[in-house]
Amino acid sequence: MSELLFKQFELTRNNLLDEVSALNPAIFDIQPEGFNNTIHWHIGHVLTMAEQLVFGFPKESNNLPENYVGLFGYGTKPSDWQGEVPAVEQLVEQLKEQAVRLQQIDADRLQVELKEPFLGLTTFGEIANMTVFHEAYHLGQIHAMNRFISKKN
Repeated sequence: MSELLFKQFELTRNNLLDEVSALNPAIFDIQPEGFNNTIHWHIGHVLTMAEQLVFGFPKESNNLPENYVGLFGYGTKPSDWQGEVPAVEQLVEQLKEQAVRLQQIDADRLQVELKEPFLGLTTFGEIANMTVFHEAYHLGQIHAMNRFISKKN
């Protein structure tokens, strides 16, 4: 990744991991009124979407179990979960492993044109930037949910 993009990603991922490690695990699966998902879901969603957007999961990447798309992909929600759901601790370890793989992306790949535009984006670098934005957005959701749940209890 480019130096700046790598720094943005590293900052965002480290803040996400710090935020999650400071949370009371008892709130991971609480879905407060007004929120569409749980903190547990947000953590898995960030992991799964980064894997999909950057590594082509599940067609081009086998770093995560395929059932993650059905658990944490776009449009999913915890109330629909069936089968075994990975624990937050497992998701956190996978986020750390993924961060190492993201650091190994060659900066030249950022210039590669996509086969077809995705949400108006035309290069792999633009997808990588959107991935960082997406992660920061969900970090904000986790932070807000923690504050909301903590005030209610």
